[in-house]
Amino acid sequence: MHSSPVSVYPADAMSPLVRKPLTIAVPPALQRVLDSHEVFSRALLVGGCVRDELLGRAGKDFDVEVYGTDYETLERVLAPFGATDVVGRSFGVIVLRLPDGSSVDFSLPRRDSHVAPGHRGFVVTPDPALDPAEAAARRDFTINALAWDPRAHEVLDFHGGLADLDARVLRHTSAAFSEDPLRVLRGMQFAARMDMKVAPETVALCRGITHTYGDLARERVWGEWRKWAAHAVRPSAGLEFLLASDWLRHFPELAGLVGVPQEPEWHPEGDVWTHTRHCVDALAHDPVWRTEDEVTRIAWMFAVLLHDCGKPACTARELRDGVERIVSPGHETVGGELAERFLARIAAPRELVERVVPLVTQHMGYLQVGTDRAVRRLARRLHPETIDGLAAIIRADLGGRPGLSAEPPPAYHDMLRTAANLRVRDQAPRPLLLGRHLIARGFAPGPSLGPVLHEAFEAQLDGAFEDLGGALAWLDARGQRERD
Repeated sequence: MHSSPVSVYPADAMSPLVRKPLTIAVPPALQRVLDSHEVFSRALLVGGCVRDELLGRAGKDFDVEVYGTDYETLERVLAPFGATDVVGRSFGVIVLRLPDGSSVDFSLPRRDSHVAPGHRGFVVTPDPALDPAEAAARRDFTINALAWDPRAHEVLDFHGGLADLDARVLRHTSAAFSEDPLRVLRGMQFAARMDMKVAPETVALCRGITHTYGDLARERVWGEWRKWAAHAVRPSAGLEFLLASDWLRHFPELAGLVGVPQEPEWHPEGDVWTHTRHCVDALAHDPVWRTEDEVTRIAWMFAVLLHDCGKPACTARELRDGVERIVSPGHETVGGELAERFLARIAAPRELVERVVPLVTQHMGYLQVGTDRAVRRLARRLHPETIDGLAAIIRADLGGRPGLSAEPPPAYHDMLRTAANLRVRDQAPRPLLLGRHLIARGFAPGPSLGPVLHEAFEAQLDGAFEDLGGALAWLDARGQRERD
C-alpha cells in the first residue's frame, strides 16, 4: 500500500469528482488480499460499506471493484486466499470466502443494457477499462455510488452522494435507474432504514414507471419488504415514499387505509393511514423491539403495519348515547384475512404469516381478558406468537396516537400480570395430558384418543387443573362419570 494519501486516479478521469478524507477499518483478512498483488492497485471499495462508514455505522459487507484486469486474472489472484464462488461470472463478480468466515464480493466494472422486461432482462458486459465515474453511474442512488480509495484513504464522489448524504436525501444516480423497478422498493427500505427524504425528481421518475411493478419476481419484492421491517429506524419514511411515488397502489391492503376516518376522540392524529405510520414508528423506537432477534422484529413490524387493515371494510358512523361516532366493529377479524392476503402478495414465508395473523386478529383482545381462563385462551389463540409479542403491538398502537397518552391502560398491565402468574407470557399453554398418559390409564392407542385429548386441553384452558397430577385426577373423574 502507498503510505502517502495520493490517489492513483487523475482528477479528469472522474470529473465531476469530490474527494473527502476518510478512514475505513478494512478487516485484516481483506487487507492482506488488497496488499498482495498489483492487480489491486486500482481497486476501490464501493457501495454500502462506504455509505455506512460515513453514517457512523459499522460496515459488515465489503464490495471491491477492481479496474484494469480481466476475470480470469482476478480469479487466479484471489484463489490462494480462500474459497471462490464464481456463480456471478456473467456479471463479472467473484465471491471470496475468507478464512475468518466473512465473504467479499470482488467485481469488475461493467456496463448494463436493459433488453427485456424483468430483472433477468439485462445484458451485463464487464469492462475493465471503464471509467470509475461511469461505472458508478449504474448504481441506484447517489449515496450508493460513493467509492473509497484504500491507497489515498479518500472517498471518491462522482455523482453528488456526499451532499445528498449530508442533506439526508435519496436521489437516483442516473436515468438508468428506471430500467430496474426493484430500485423503487429499494428506495422504500433505504428511506426507512436511514430516515431520508426522497428527492422530488426521483419521486417523479418512480411515478413514471409504476406500470413496471409486474416485471418483478415476488421473491425480490419480499427481499425489500423484509429489510424495511427488520432494519427501519423510521418505517413511515418508506411508506410515505410509496404513497408519493404512486407505488402504494400495488399494495391495496395498505392503499385502502388512506382517507379512512377515525373517531377524533380516540384518534386525533387523523385517518387510518396516518395512525398506521405513527404506529410503525412507535414500534421502531420500542426498546424491546430493538433488542429482539431479526425474525421477531420482522413479525412484529408487519403486525403493526397491518393491524388496522380491516378498518376500511368495517368503518361506519353510528349513534351511541345520542352522539354520532366513527366505529369499526369486527375490523380485527377482517384484518387477519387481509393481512394474510398482503403477506402472500409479497411472498412472505409461511412461518411469518402464522405469527403475524394472530397478532392482527387479537390486537384488541387484551380489553376482554379479565379472568385466568380468558388469558389462557388468548395465549392459545396467539400461538405461535406470545402475549409478550401482543404487548409490543399494543404499545405501538397506543403510541400511534399523537396528542393522547401512550401509557397502556390497566387492562394491559392486568393481562401481563395474569399471564406471568400462569406462566404463559412467553409461550402458549401446552397440553399437560398426552396420549401416553391415556394409554397408561388403559385407553387403546389410535384415533379415539384425539377427542379425549381435545376435551382435556379445553378443560385445562378453563382452569380445571394446572399440573399433571390434576390432569390425571380429572381423567379419572371423567372415567368415573362415564361409568356412572
